[in-house]
This record gives sequence, C-alpha cells and structure tokens, in this order.
Amino acid sequence: MLIGTRMSPPVRIIEWGLKWKGVEYEYVEEDLFNKSQLLLKHNPVYQKVPVLVHNGKAIAESVIILEYIDETWKERPIMPNDPYERAMARFWAKYVSTECMPAIWSVFIKQGKEHEDAMVSAMECLKTLEEQLKGKRFFGGKTAGFTDISLGWIANMVEILTEITELSMIDKENFPLLSSWIENFSNLPQIKGSFPPQDKMVLKYRALRQALFASESTK
Repeated sequence: MLIGTRMSPPVRIIEWGLKWKGVEYEYVEEDLFNKSQLLLKHNPVYQKVPVLVHNGKAIAESVIILEYIDETWKERPIMPNDPYERAMARFWAKYVSTECMPAIWSVFIKQGKEHEDAMVSAMECLKTLEEQLKGKRFFGGKTAGFTDISLGWIANMVEILTEITELSMIDKENFPLLSSWIENFSNLPQIKGSFPPQDKMVLKYRALRQALFASESTK
C-alpha cells in the first residue's frame, strides 16, 4: 500500500520505482490538511507522505523507500552494482533532496531579497547537476537508474513553477544537458504519461503560492 497525494513530487518517485519493478500496489490518497489515522499510524514521526506499507510494516521518506523497493524486488535493479557507484547514487539523491528541492521551492514561495537568494541557490544546484551529466545520457550513465528516479520530479515541477512564476529556470541555452535529460527521462516507458495533469498542477500551486503570500503580508 502506498499512502500519498497525487500532486506530491516525492510520491511520484515511489510510484516510478514500483512501476519500474512491475509491482502492483494499492494507492491511498491522503489529505494533508486533514490527516487520516492511517497516515498518523504509519508515519507518526513526520506525518508526511509518501509512506509505503509492505507486509504490515511502514517505510517513510522517498529515497529510503526507493532503496527498499530495489532491495525487496530484485528484478530490473535501480541501483548500480558497483559499490562506489551505489554510494554516488545515494550521494546525489541526498544532494537533490536536501539542497536542490528546498532551493527551488524557496524560489516559488519567497519574495524580495529571500527570493533573490533562493534563485542564486537554485541556479547553483542546477549548474552542479548539469556538470554531472557531461558525457552521459542519464545520471546513471547510458541507462536511467536510482539518481534519475530520485530527481525525476524536476522534469515536471520546474516546468510548472516556471509557468506560475514566469521565471525560466531550465532552458536549452543555459542548461542543454539538463534539458536533454528531461526529455529523455520523460519519454521512458515507465515515466511517460505518469505526471499529473499540468493544468491542475498549475491551479493548485498557484493557489498555494497566493495563500502563502497573503499569509506573509498579514504578519
């Protein structure tokens, strides 16, 4: 069972991992504004999605869940075999989740000087990722793997946030390798057609942004 929300990038990561492995699963939609007892039971510490419940045991945090999926279902490995490459895959997955995702999100929700600082941090993250793609089709090399799935949300969310903020973050001129990677990743059989409808995403995140700005203005 996968507990998640359709609009959550980390939840997409787990769905991609399960689809990659050909694992059938039950999906339970969660309302994070009115958290269910099911979520609170299975993730009492963070009370966030995604949560994977397998054989009655719950696993939280997207990167941890993805690695669990790879170790539990052995067909079509997501992680590389080489120990060093496995360590690097974990490193970049952590870098993206702890550095890039917060920076890009801050570009979306901050204003003024904080927005400018967030934009600098986000661009540095994207430049670092661009560098990692030199000579490669995917972050995993010739084929996609753990790192690609872990940061696959970029392929969808950056486009959504760009439409809302009217700030172009990834373009072919400044980020040719990342732009090619987005196209290659989005067209993988396991990924194609899996992104939530863009119009609904834009409406949701635009409303969220306006609500956050309104909240800040009343402080």
